[in-house]
Amino acid sequence: MTAPRPQGEARAGTGGRYGEDLFEPGRSGEAERIDAAALVYDPVTVSRLRALGAGPGLRCLEVGAGTGTVARWLVEEAGVEEVVALDRDTGALAHLEGPRLRTLAADLTDESLRPGGFDLIHARFVLMHLPGRRRLISRLADWLNPGGRLVLGDAVDVPDVLDGSSAYRRTMDAMWRALRETIGTDITSVPAYPHFLREEGLCDVAAELYCPPLVAGGPAARFWRETWSRMRPELERAGPDHAGALDEALAYLAAPELAELGPGMAMAWGRRP
Repeated sequence: MTAPRPQGEARAGTGGRYGEDLFEPGRSGEAERIDAAALVYDPVTVSRLRALGAGPGLRCLEVGAGTGTVARWLVEEAGVEEVVALDRDTGALAHLEGPRLRTLAADLTDESLRPGGFDLIHARFVLMHLPGRRRLISRLADWLNPGGRLVLGDAVDVPDVLDGSSAYRRTMDAMWRALRETIGTDITSVPAYPHFLREEGLCDVAAELYCPPLVAGGPAARFWRETWSRMRPELERAGPDHAGALDEALAYLAAPELAELGPGMAMAWGRRP
């Protein structure tokens, strides 16, 4: 999913940007990489949104809409009244536009952005890539109509503390470091999202954690293989021996011997009284 461009605030590390310095939307295969993640997480996301009442009559904001799989579900399956699909790059969304689905090419960190009020706001794998994410949660909460719900989903990692030296673990750790140093990605505050929502005055706050099965040849393994392959230059900077570890880790993701608890998604939600 394409994260909006930050403005007026430097990122950690080199000040790079998701979608520019890494994971450019127009790069061959990028849409397929995003869709592999959608295959993994969309069933969990839409199940939660449906349980929270996504349905007719709602005006919804899909933040960092990517290729539009969740926005399309909200319109075609949930039958909401309107979806505003916000992304810095909306090129992959143009074919979805219609009377009930409107795209908005905008930057979430733009303080002048005023998209109106919403009954449901959903942001998945977006805030973790942006600076000032605590402030952004406040802005999203402010855009809720009375009774509206804010649903946030971002990555969490659950490493095996007994294995810090395998090629898989070294590559996963190197990826998080490279993302942090290159584009400022930070997942350390994700477990605090429920507290942040309570601080915004939301009620009915709850959260859940989903770690998808990491099966050789499955969509989760395919997503990580594509992600690591695209990040090869950044990952190889981890050390002179890391090229070999990366190749070993990539092969492991396709091997029958694959046996790992892969990174997951924490979802937190709350309702505006």
